[in-house]
Amino acid sequence: MRALVFHGPDDLRVEEAPDPVPAAGEVLLEIVATGICGSDLHGYTGENGRRHPGQIMGHETVGRIAALGEAVGEDLTVGAPATVNPVIGCGACPQCGAGSEQHCARRRVIGVDPALSSAFAEYMTVPARNVVPLPPEVPIEYGALVEPLAVGYHAAVRGRTAPEDRVLVVGGGPIGQACALAARRLGAARVAVSELSAGRRDLVTALGFAAVDPSRGDLAELVGEALGGPATVVIDAVGSSGSLAGAFAASERAARVVLVGMGAPDVSLSAYAISTDERSVIGSFCYPSEEFRRTAEWVATLPAGLEHLIDDRVAFDAGPKAFAELAAGGLDASKILVLTGR
Repeated sequence: MRALVFHGPDDLRVEEAPDPVPAAGEVLLEIVATGICGSDLHGYTGENGRRHPGQIMGHETVGRIAALGEAVGEDLTVGAPATVNPVIGCGACPQCGAGSEQHCARRRVIGVDPALSSAFAEYMTVPARNVVPLPPEVPIEYGALVEPLAVGYHAAVRGRTAPEDRVLVVGGGPIGQACALAARRLGAARVAVSELSAGRRDLVTALGFAAVDPSRGDLAELVGEALGGPATVVIDAVGSSGSLAGAFAASERAARVVLVGMGAPDVSLSAYAISTDERSVIGSFCYPSEEFRRTAEWVATLPAGLEHLIDDRVAFDAGPKAFAELAAGGLDASKILVLTGR
């Protein structure tokens, strides 16, 4: 099979790799499309140190079930379209028993663990319990959106987002878009997204959210105008010292600030903005398996806005070029799918 193989910073190549064979309890997926995630890009450039030479990356994916290993249940059938929850728990610990595989001390993440041949390839094997079938009437590319949408949904849930909240999302990239959609999914009617890029602000507006340009003036004032008051929930989809400072400035006392962006491995925080105003700073990373499945079910209802989330597609052989252009800032795209051509 063909695969995109990472050989080090800024070095991604199309190569031949062995065809995977599903073991007992596994499914072979014929990949249709895989999204380029910000973490993939930061791994490609060497910024996050979480991708390793020889690795096949990719975790925002969709495909068709090509084969079943032994002992796979009857709920999965060959030929069915399916997406994949990339968080693989050990299956034996209390966290896995509770469906919170993201808390498993022995979790492995498809696309991150270098020992796992992942989704930027023509085929991939995954545990059957991580495969989530999709109805055939759903545009199959939407399956590649389920993972980032589940990230956004979990962040909004972690922030205890409710209909009465005024929600600010910091950062209008794919995860920020997912967080805003999740806030709406949880009933919040007042949602604003702060974003410097004019193109991304246009996309946020097309999704039906207030778009705030933080370069226009004082962020707290701009957010107050957009939401009718300071934010009660802020979801930071950037993850830097500056974005967190903005989150504190634009939120009211006792607000919940969710950190889901990973723009920097270390950040500085105003202790007074947390302690004296009693804000809660909440971490969010992946999602429980049930939230992933519920997000796939939500996508299957074809909610308004999904058609705006994919703004470019590239052929498999053009994958390395897309990574290079994204890293160089030469592409003004939020979500690019790499297609296998199958």
